[in-house]
Amino acid sequence: MQISARGLTAYVRDIFSREGCSEAEAERIGRYLVAANLTGHDSHGVIRVPRYVAWLREGEVEADRTPEVVTDGPAFALIDAHYGFGQTAGPFATELGIRKARENGVAIVALRHAGHLGRIGEWAEQAAAAGLVSVHFVNVAGSLLVAPFGSVDRRFSTAPFAAGFPVQGAEPVILDFATSAVAEGKVLVASQGGKKLPEGVLIEPDGRLSGDPATLYGPLDGPERDNLKGAGAIRAFGEHKGSGLALMCELLAGALTGSGTAGPGTRRFCNGMLSLYMTPQAFGSEDALVGETRAYLDFFKSARPVPGGEVLLPGEPERRTRAKRLAEGVPLPDPVWATLLAAGQPHGLDGEAYRK
Repeated sequence: MQISARGLTAYVRDIFSREGCSEAEAERIGRYLVAANLTGHDSHGVIRVPRYVAWLREGEVEADRTPEVVTDGPAFALIDAHYGFGQTAGPFATELGIRKARENGVAIVALRHAGHLGRIGEWAEQAAAAGLVSVHFVNVAGSLLVAPFGSVDRRFSTAPFAAGFPVQGAEPVILDFATSAVAEGKVLVASQGGKKLPEGVLIEPDGRLSGDPATLYGPLDGPERDNLKGAGAIRAFGEHKGSGLALMCELLAGALTGSGTAGPGTRRFCNGMLSLYMTPQAFGSEDALVGETRAYLDFFKSARPVPGGEVLLPGEPERRTRAKRLAEGVPLPDPVWATLLAAGQPHGLDGEAYRK
């Protein structure tokens, strides 16, 4: 089925408003989750709604928490989100980083104890729109999902990484990926009737490679998914390279920020994020930077594609998908739509009415 971005955003907003979030926070949750769907990152979109609702009811994430600036320096800040929604903490941290970088040329912002931050590329896009270069390391405390290279045991979160580079007179370059072979949300999407997983992105306890979501979730009976019930793990991407980058995300975003790493032991779920913000003007001539950037990107794009292929800059696929889905609507697998309908029913919300 398909639904307009406006209708889907309003429906998600109304669900969280009735779950106890303020109108402003509920609107942010709806807007950022649907924005992920619009870019084609369905793993970080509205498929997360049932989990967010469950976390809110269980006290895992808390409504309307104001992020606290714990340490505030000219070009540095440490922010504690106090387990509030990532859709509140993420833009707060990014806005602070942008302001400090504009004042000082560069800034480092550490964010700890945030609820699920969603698509990290969102924050790189926000910085790029303000004319800033940014780099973001992220981890997830209490989320052991990924096996290091050479292992079958879970030791990492999916540990996302993102970076953004503004391009004067053109769209920015936005790189955004999980350091796992696939994001956990993509396994979730596949388990609920969405795009199938590539074979070999998961690993069984005996070392057999798999593309079956049951490796991570156990038996796929009913709509509920619990990654603690699966015996296997997601693999790191790029063998030892992705595994090493995931380790650095855990150390930089988890240990250094004080947010906590993925393990060991039982830990409260939260995101940590270490972000660097840079104003291009702080590094020399703006004209020289613009000229070198445009020349190199043109050179990059001029590479001959393989038969049937196309050379794309990071961020181009997302922009194409956004334009298509804004025009045609957001596609949702029927099982995902069923979980969204179920989330609205306790509040008397008819999800089908938002499709009109």
